[in-house]
Amino acid sequence: MDRIDVQMLELLQAEGRLSIAELAERVALSPTPCARRLKRLEEGGYIAGYRAVLDRQRLQLATTVFVNVRLMHHREDAVRLFEAAMQAMSEVVACHVVSGAHDYLLEVVVRDLPDYEQSVRKLQAHPMVQDITSNFAIRSVKSGAPLPLKSL
Repeated sequence: MDRIDVQMLELLQAEGRLSIAELAERVALSPTPCARRLKRLEEGGYIAGYRAVLDRQRLQLATTVFVNVRLMHHREDAVRLFEAAMQAMSEVVACHVVSGAHDYLLEVVVRDLPDYEQSVRKLQAHPMVQDITSNFAIRSVKSGAPLPLKSL
């Protein structure tokens, strides 16, 4: 990747709906080479997809809970089952394997406390879950920031 590729990625992180013509103008290329570079970045896996960023408040999905989960054991089949269950829970918008006292950190987005209770009950019912700790987000200071590409 060169400087222009990085610049294209930065622009697309900020404005994913830029047309090829707009993107080309901003990186000082003509549209055809810009389109070729973009296709190469997509095919190379640098761009994993495009999506709209939705307003959680407006959609009445304003309750964000960070959930620490500890499993009973770490056999490969148990881990695979737990991770498949997390993939299937639409309210789990992020699931990370972490170090420390817990095994996973989940980001759960729900409408309200009763919805969160239903999510917790699903987690508690999972046979591999030993412990769950919840941290409710009071407000978001920074979320969904672009990746720091300047260091590339």
